Amino acid sequence: MSELPDPPWRTPSRGRTRRPLSQEAVVDAALAVLNREGLGGLSMRRVAQELGTGPASLYAHVSGKEELLELLLDRVSATITVPEPDPRRWTEQIKDVAWQAYRVYAANTHLALASLATIPTGPNALRVTEGMLAILFAGGVPPQPAAWFLDRLFLYIAGDAYEGALFGEKVRASGKDVEGYWTGMLTQLREYYLSLPAERFPHTLANLDALMAGGGDERFAFGLDLLVQGVARYAEPA
Repeated sequence: MSELPDPPWRTPSRGRTRRPLSQEAVVDAALAVLNREGLGGLSMRRVAQELGTGPASLYAHVSGKEELLELLLDRVSATITVPEPDPRRWTEQIKDVAWQAYRVYAANTHLALASLATIPTGPNALRVTEGMLAILFAGGVPPQPAAWFLDRLFLYIAGDAYEGALFGEKVRASGKDVEGYWTGMLTQLREYYLSLPAERFPHTLANLDALMAGGGDERFAFGLDLLVQGVARYAEPA
């Protein structure tokens, strides 16, 4: 039966229609709150307000904020694809997955911060970990260095992405566009370095161009190379 219009004498409802509660709906609402208010503003109460319900109703779907963060991390991990291992290209494959994760965290910077204190256990996060282990093992990397490498790699990815977010906040607070902010900041930084006494900072002043060269992606690529080259030292011949 089609829905009938309300009679003209009836007061229309001013409240919004509640979305049926589910774990997916809770995660959707949490992501919306997180993107607007940051990690500090995320709470079960705020998520409940977003859904137009009380906090108690959320606990039928999520045990608390810690699980909510795990679910959020798993949600964004769903976009990361992991290729079938190719022993001849394993370092390139690891870098490809790392870049995907970096882009995901850069687009969800508050989750990058949350990931620093959250062990991912969701199906998508486990899928990514399993796939990366398979690539490392195919390349001849033994289990222990492979495990520690992934731990250090995701710490590096999250930290780099979060630093980018902090710089983004500084750009927005300045009221300038990105190029204008960085041009002004780097000009001031160079002028400050050049004002330092040369007898105390000879290496800094002699290599100022090298110290200030490269953007975020270039520096991330360099660090990623270092990590991959480091774990490659442990790879055993097939």
